[in-house]
Amino acid sequence: MEKEQLTQLLREMTRNEKLGQLQQVTGDFFSDELTEATGPLSGNNLTEEDLVTVGSVLSLSGAAAAKKVQREYLAKSRLKIPLLLMADIIHGYRTIFPIPLGLAASWQPELVKETARIAAEESAVSGIHVTFSPMVDLVRDPRWGRVLESTGEDPYLNALYAKSMVEGYQGEQKTALQEYGTLAACVKHFAAYGAPEGGREYNTVNMSERELHENYLPAYKAALDAGVKLVMTSFNTVDGIPATVNKQLNREILRKDWGFDGVLISDWSAMKEVIHHGVAADERDVAQLSLEAGVDIEMMSFCYHNELNHLLEEGMLSEELLDEAVLRILTLKNELGLFENPDRFADEKKEKEVVFSTKHQEIARKAAAESIVLLENKEEILPLNKNENVLFIGSHVNSSEILGTWSWKGNPEETKTVAEILKAKQAIEQTQICEIASPFVVTETELEKALELAKHADKVVILTGETVDMSGEASSRSDIRLPKAQRELVSRLRAVNPRIVLVLFNGRPLALEEVSRDVQGLVEAWFPGTGGAEAIVNILYGKAMPQGKITMSFPRNVGQVPLYYNHFNTGRPIDHNNLENKYVSKYLDVENTPLYPFGYGLSYTTFAYKDLQVEKTVNNKILCKVTVENTGKRAGTEIVQWYVRDKMGQVVRPLQELKGFDRVFLEKGRAQTIQHEFDLSELAYVHTNLTRSWDTGEFVFMVGGNSEAVLAVNLTI
Repeated sequence: MEKEQLTQLLREMTRNEKLGQLQQVTGDFFSDELTEATGPLSGNNLTEEDLVTVGSVLSLSGAAAAKKVQREYLAKSRLKIPLLLMADIIHGYRTIFPIPLGLAASWQPELVKETARIAAEESAVSGIHVTFSPMVDLVRDPRWGRVLESTGEDPYLNALYAKSMVEGYQGEQKTALQEYGTLAACVKHFAAYGAPEGGREYNTVNMSERELHENYLPAYKAALDAGVKLVMTSFNTVDGIPATVNKQLNREILRKDWGFDGVLISDWSAMKEVIHHGVAADERDVAQLSLEAGVDIEMMSFCYHNELNHLLEEGMLSEELLDEAVLRILTLKNELGLFENPDRFADEKKEKEVVFSTKHQEIARKAAAESIVLLENKEEILPLNKNENVLFIGSHVNSSEILGTWSWKGNPEETKTVAEILKAKQAIEQTQICEIASPFVVTETELEKALELAKHADKVVILTGETVDMSGEASSRSDIRLPKAQRELVSRLRAVNPRIVLVLFNGRPLALEEVSRDVQGLVEAWFPGTGGAEAIVNILYGKAMPQGKITMSFPRNVGQVPLYYNHFNTGRPIDHNNLENKYVSKYLDVENTPLYPFGYGLSYTTFAYKDLQVEKTVNNKILCKVTVENTGKRAGTEIVQWYVRDKMGQVVRPLQELKGFDRVFLEKGRAQTIQHEFDLSELAYVHTNLTRSWDTGEFVFMVGGNSEAVLAVNLTI
């Protein structure tokens, strides 16, 4: 449909038909199909007549159900404007990949793009048009449950992954939405949702405007530059104004400065919650403020439905504001090809062939293996030997609940457990399995059996961590240690057998200082998804090499939070030559450093860095060179991380900023010189006038295997 035809269609619409396009409801308004609620189901005044004009539906899927709902809807629609079907496809549809925080640990944007492409294909053939992904919120506080949806604490990496996921869902061409297997992506949550005070879900966000522009906005902008079609507002305030009705965010930055002309949708009931924030007295105020701020679709509250018509009749809002919102929605439906083919790619036959296919499961296993991070390997306890007598024990040893909270269509019943994988691998001998029913309670019977088996085992592998509902939306925690029963189990087992490997399933960085002392091996598996169990067994037995690196710092204890690598210096930094000095910025009872820093992760081999050279070239580039050598006993892949510090700026600059990385595979004993070139523009930052530029002066260029273990060279530019 041409643009002129869309404009003509808009002219033919009644006001009620226009208002209907702004309303999103859950699928159970149209079908008996199960939907997923993430907020209160507030009362509504929708009639059967109103449902004929509703513009979009949330969380309805399955090719047959989607086609049936669309067909029945269009049969009643005067102008035959199709429904938009949207859903939370966060890290897979039915083939579930590791949680985004785990995927980020792979440091492979192309792999992340591939997982998004597969999620899009499975969703599209199942009738879905739009996914509420990627979530690109920068996070520095692991108490917040939704860190599992993020890609970490670094704005550079977050922006890379934002681009990758958008291109994976939508295709790499900005006009590719009518290509088979694509979804329209919705970047969220705009803006700064990842910085709630106290790490508490839905809480207030308070930061400077410069901080917002410097660290929190770049990933959203990267998604927009990649062509993302929708933006979702966030629940929080920004500069004292709820984001959903924040004109500065939505009209000035998003629309005017960045030129976004796509659809802006509220989060679930976020519009009506503006009343609780205290900037709107009632739904009438909410409707006016939201439309003025540029919100096009209201998700599961009904302020537009109840009040917009009155506001328009009274002249409190202009018809032009309504028309521009409706036109953006019609444009999205047109870009998806829905006017020509309302079913789009919904296809029962392809659904059976594509969804959870063998090929997709193979990618899920690969993604899980690449995301696993080896945190400890004392005395080279790993990899395990197939001839060793190994006791596998814990709450997750025979659990298929390893998909994570956002695995909407993922099925634990078709997810293999570690115990099942071990039993299937006949080459692994003498394996014993001891299941602990609950992560919160270890019974005396379970403990006695565990201790007896552990006494006679060569090694003990404990598989435990968080339950699925301990991480995710509305799952903030003030204590981010392992549950007490699990910590005590580790301690009791250590007393009879110190050769312990701990494998963690979780959705956030945990405070692990206590248990890290009690174990020799520590493996971070996250919620690894469909292929997680096999990936874990392959890593433990050395069939696959651990090479993941964390993208969010792990604290020693929760009192250090928020803790992140790219922090500012202070006027009284720690003097490492005089650690007894009390009057510096430090804790008295714990080190200032993280237990595991940003970028950290071990391998079954080791790497050494030497001969860092940095020079300014004639074409205004900075050329860095370093030699990396595999000094261990196996071939392996190293993630070479490049950091920069601007030693003096107009405003205080971080002690380190990630500016690039390279992946290098090296056979044992081999060395390679790695070159990385920076453009001077990459040294730019946000100045006090909110413009981005770089300063002359002294810079420190760093390289290493994580943010703490680096070589450094100074260069004046």
